Amino acid sequence: MIDWISNTFDSLQLALYESVVQPIVFGMGLGNLLEDAFDATGWLLWGLIQVAVLLLGIGLLERRWPVEPVTDHAAVRTDVFYTLIHRLGLVRLLMFFSIEPLWDGIAGQLRLAGLPTWQLDGLWPGVTDVAWVSFVIYLVVFDFVNYWVHRGQHQLNAWWALHSLHHSQRQMTMWSDNRNHLLDDVIVATVFALLARLIGVEPGQFVAITVITQLHESLQHANLRLGFGRIGERLLVSPRFHRLHHSIGIGHESDGRGTLGGHNFGVLLPVWDILFRTANFDTRFDPTGVRDQLPEEGGRDYGRGFWSQQWLGLLRFFASFKRAT
Repeated sequence: MIDWISNTFDSLQLALYESVVQPIVFGMGLGNLLEDAFDATGWLLWGLIQVAVLLLGIGLLERRWPVEPVTDHAAVRTDVFYTLIHRLGLVRLLMFFSIEPLWDGIAGQLRLAGLPTWQLDGLWPGVTDVAWVSFVIYLVVFDFVNYWVHRGQHQLNAWWALHSLHHSQRQMTMWSDNRNHLLDDVIVATVFALLARLIGVEPGQFVAITVITQLHESLQHANLRLGFGRIGERLLVSPRFHRLHHSIGIGHESDGRGTLGGHNFGVLLPVWDILFRTANFDTRFDPTGVRDQLPEEGGRDYGRGFWSQQWLGLLRFFASFKRAT
C-alpha cells in the first residue's frame, strides 16, 4: 500500500513537471535549474494535496460543527490567498533565491574542511534503523523548536510586530494558519531549513514533517467546535486548545493588559506548554483577535487586504525599533 502511494505520487510529480513546470523553466531561460525545479514540483504537488484536504475534509467539519457563523467573507478570502501562496511554494521560492545559496556555500566549505554531517538519529544506533522511529525523533525535535520559535514571536517586540498580523483575524477558519507577514514566514522557514541541515534530516523526512505539521495547523485554526477530551487535549493540540491561543487577553498576553506573553504555544504537542507552564486547558471558545484592535483600546488598523496587511506589518516592525531606542 505504501509503495503504491509512493509510486503514484512520483508519477504525478513527473507528469506535472514535464507538462507544466519544465516548459516554464525553459521558457524563462533557467535550464540550469531543472533539478531544483523538479524538487519544487514535489512541494507544489503536496500543496495541491493539502488544499484538497482542506476543501474536502476540514471544510466539511467546519460546516457541521462551527464555533461561529462566518460573516466577514472578505477577510476569509484574503486568508485563502495567503494559504495558496504559502502552500503552493512562494515562500520556498523566496528561500531558494536568498537563504539556500548562502547555506549551500557554508555547508560546502565545512565539508572541504573535513567536518562531517551530523545525524541526530545516529545517536541511538540500532533503534533508529527503524524508519518510523527516526521520523518520530525528528518530528518531536522540530515541534520542540517550533514551540520556542512561537514563544519568541510573542515575546520579542519586533517579531510580535510581524506575528500580530496572524492574530488580527477576528474570523478564524481553516485558512487562517498562513495569514502571516511574508518576512515572518521567511524567518521561520529559514530557522527550520537550517535546523534540518544541522541535525541531518533526510529531504523526504523534512517534507513529511512539514506537510503533517501544516495540515494539523490548518485543523487547529478551523472554525470548529472540537476538543480532544481530558486526556487527548494533553497529547495533541486541538482546535479548542489553539483557539484559546488566539483569544483576546489570554493567548498573547501574560497579564490580560497587553503585556507580551500568553498561553498554548504548542504546534503539535501540548507537552511543551505543560512542561514550561504556558498551558491553558479551559473549555471555552472565545472571540479572537488582538486587544489593540478593539475600539476601546485604540482600534488599531491591521489592514483588510493582503498588500495593506503586509505594508502595515512593516510599519509596525520598524516602529518597534524606534520604541526600543
